[in-house]
Amino acid sequence: MHDDPPRGLDRGLTHYGDTEFARFLRRSFALSMGHTREALARPVIGIAHPGGDFNNCHRHFPELVQAVRRGVLAAGGLPMEFPSISLGEPFLHPTSMMFRNLMSMDVEEMIRAQPMDAVVLVGGCDKTVPAQLMGALSAGCPAIQLVGGPMMTGRHRGERLGACTDCRRHWGRYRAGAIDAHEIGAIEGNLATTAGTCAVMGTASTMACVAEALGMMLPHTAAIPAVHADRLRAAEATGAQAVRLAREGLRPDAIVTGKSVDNALRVLLAISGSTNAVLHLTAIAGRLGLPVDAARLNRLSEETPVLVDLKPTGSHYMEDLYAAGGVQAILRELRDLLHLDCLTVTGRTVGELLDEQGDAWVDRAVIRPRAEPLKPEGGLLALSGSLAPNGALIKRAAADEALFEHTGRAVVFDTLEDMAERLDAEDLDVRPDDVLVLRNAGPLAAAMPEAGYIPIPAKLARQGVRDMVRISDARMSGTAYGTVVLHVSPEAAAGGPLALVRNGDLIRLSVARRAIDLLVDEAELERRRAAWTSARPAAQRGYRWLYQRHVMQAEHGCDFDFLRAPARPDDAGGGRQGDPA
Repeated sequence: MHDDPPRGLDRGLTHYGDTEFARFLRRSFALSMGHTREALARPVIGIAHPGGDFNNCHRHFPELVQAVRRGVLAAGGLPMEFPSISLGEPFLHPTSMMFRNLMSMDVEEMIRAQPMDAVVLVGGCDKTVPAQLMGALSAGCPAIQLVGGPMMTGRHRGERLGACTDCRRHWGRYRAGAIDAHEIGAIEGNLATTAGTCAVMGTASTMACVAEALGMMLPHTAAIPAVHADRLRAAEATGAQAVRLAREGLRPDAIVTGKSVDNALRVLLAISGSTNAVLHLTAIAGRLGLPVDAARLNRLSEETPVLVDLKPTGSHYMEDLYAAGGVQAILRELRDLLHLDCLTVTGRTVGELLDEQGDAWVDRAVIRPRAEPLKPEGGLLALSGSLAPNGALIKRAAADEALFEHTGRAVVFDTLEDMAERLDAEDLDVRPDDVLVLRNAGPLAAAMPEAGYIPIPAKLARQGVRDMVRISDARMSGTAYGTVVLHVSPEAAAGGPLALVRNGDLIRLSVARRAIDLLVDEAELERRRAAWTSARPAAQRGYRWLYQRHVMQAEHGCDFDFLRAPARPDDAGGGRQGDPA
């Protein structure tokens, strides 16, 4: 008889109608792999491995996973690697965002279906980490995140280059005629020269920092470069900690709480991270019924300055952030704004970890002191208004302050294809003070691609125009910059006001008022609304059919409605450590 709760290989036995036979057969097959009976009695640690030849960011994962296995074995566990979907950002059509929820389901179901006492989530490329965290939180198994780390910078004619902010900067120069095809070809070969994720504060690096701030990753590990020996040591330590999590039964819902989400938002704002992180953090928190709303983001943004001088907001790269002190140095700088009682995967609280660090050295050229921030307010801001009743986002730290209060004519592109066809046409009616509008690129219409960073029309780029107000229901890469209003909700395909905008309409952006408004009277909008029909494509089968019927709008993180948990009390309460919740 087995009265104790099942552990290790005894978890979740296959249904054969005979429990003891299921246990006998499983162990027989496990022994066929060459394991000893002693090994099979250990805690089983799953290692989720999203590698593959279509993911350049993850090409060093075999070595990384071996280091995790060493850590698991040394701590007395049995490592069991299993594959999952791999989302290589530049290799997926139409966009990796379409498949984030699919990967989360894959991770969740494989954690549930296979016998493991804890799981190590090995991720990196943009949508991978949020998908893994979403799946692990839903599964409820003890879990710990390990990221692959950022790539190192390359060199071109004495200049440091790092994907992908420098990609966009030099591509803009090429479009403007400032460099020729030979030059852009040489740059292409030097932008991404090692394994790892983008070398700047793009979505991958942002989500790594957010995961550490949430408490789901070992401290000091978010920013370690992919090819640094410390990355392998971090992997080994992560494997060992997974065994401890298994023995202690520490589950993710004890770590990810309203308070820890607040801490993660603080770090997101202080690093001026990717706007994508708001979508992902909303989806991650939503798996536990925790809210991330616009008012909360804006309140935290007013209190949290940008401290990290790193591209695309500043001038440094992720390898510099690691050398400067990493996420823990940022947390120390924000200490009085944090919930210090939040638990982490170490089993200790944020406050206890910071106490252990004391006055560790920090490179102030990269991580600024609170008294001398890079920007006095947080890098991101939520907007609302008549054009975005359910909200929108702007990365104000990467925008031109001269455009913060701006009214201009709308120049409308109806689809991604329309934009590609007309944007660089010499007869396009566009002026530098116009507002570029891209619609039908939201989650329902196009799976929300990173097309919101609308390029400056070629004829204006040749005139030296470097920024314009741009508005879209799409997303923007975290590596991009400019005065770009994104995630407009409801999207055009859902009948949002964005669908009603016409060329020549006046649009007003007011960062001070946190507003984006369409200056057209309501009677005219009602006439347009009556004539509007959705051009949303209808999938007939498979995952796209499921996606189109269940994906939610941006303010809900674009998760599937059937995967979000019911709302639960938010323990953050808007306060800080020591404040009454």
